[in-house]
Amino acid sequence: MSAADKVVRPEIREMHAYPVADATGLVKLDVMESPYGLPQALADEVGRLVAGLSLNRYPVPTATRLRALIRRVMQVPAGCDVLLGNGSDECIQYVTATVAREGAVVMAPSPSFAVFSMQAFFYRLRFVGVPLREDFTLDAQLFLDAVRTEKPALVWIAFPNNPTGNAFPVADIERIVRATPGLVVIDEAYQPFAGATFMPRLAEFENLVVMRTVSKIGMAGLRLGYVAGRPEWIDAFNKARSPFNVNVVTEAVAIRLLENKAVLDALAAKVLAERERMRPELERLPGLKVYPTAANFFLVRVAGGKGAGTKVFDGLKAQGVLVKDFSGGLPALENCLRLTVGTPDENRILLTALREAL
Repeated sequence: MSAADKVVRPEIREMHAYPVADATGLVKLDVMESPYGLPQALADEVGRLVAGLSLNRYPVPTATRLRALIRRVMQVPAGCDVLLGNGSDECIQYVTATVAREGAVVMAPSPSFAVFSMQAFFYRLRFVGVPLREDFTLDAQLFLDAVRTEKPALVWIAFPNNPTGNAFPVADIERIVRATPGLVVIDEAYQPFAGATFMPRLAEFENLVVMRTVSKIGMAGLRLGYVAGRPEWIDAFNKARSPFNVNVVTEAVAIRLLENKAVLDALAAKVLAERERMRPELERLPGLKVYPTAANFFLVRVAGGKGAGTKVFDGLKAQGVLVKDFSGGLPALENCLRLTVGTPDENRILLTALREAL
């Protein structure tokens, strides 16, 4: 037995690290990034900005200017504040740590974003995944029954949901927020493509916060997420936050890009237009079930027995296209692939490769 084996938690030894595939040389359509880089003039401006930063100094720990800008451009309601994180993943960590009393329950629909359950596991909380229906719609009554039974300290609802792509009915989410005795976090990572948000309603519900990221609108490399909510929630989360968690490059570049948010919105609109162009093309492919989506990706299921989805995944990769394969994980996602919406050229390559792989 190694030294590590003697001290590492047994359940940690048995788990696998969060998988991120190597996309070198491939058309990268696996992790829902924006496919578009910055316009050259703005990229040059960012380059000059970074060159002038004092990299020998720690960042301002409160990121006051960036937080104020996010409150303004993301229309955070008056009286609410924001907490910044190194991507949404770190925000999930801070929120989970804040409610991590012994015996506390964390709840989310299943399937949903894997980091919700991972962080519950790391903090030794009990995670309850409430199954979605076979078509991945939300069974609101089943969820409400689970809330009444489990009395969760924390409920996560991705809106739209990842990896299924669909947005649950607003009225059902409202019922869940009202019924939950603890905190409800609405994860709006894909809000730029959904056309709906709970952000204006933060003052309406005492136990509601909204989490977002700038990764899907062209800034995935900066790793910046944020949680918006009433001051009492943000103050509590801030106590679990690591000091200097947002670096000086991220802060400076995010400020400059959010000051030019119209550029980012235009790029998101191009992705949205491509999503709608791709939808009928995918639906025409034989042997492929396409699920409804309000995000910048499609979840599809390959017809056939066990391994059919992985066979198509391997066929796409052999043709130079990388998507996400969910086979071998949750049974509900067997033979499912997630296809990120790319540029028009990337999407043409994907569709051609899919026809061949199918």
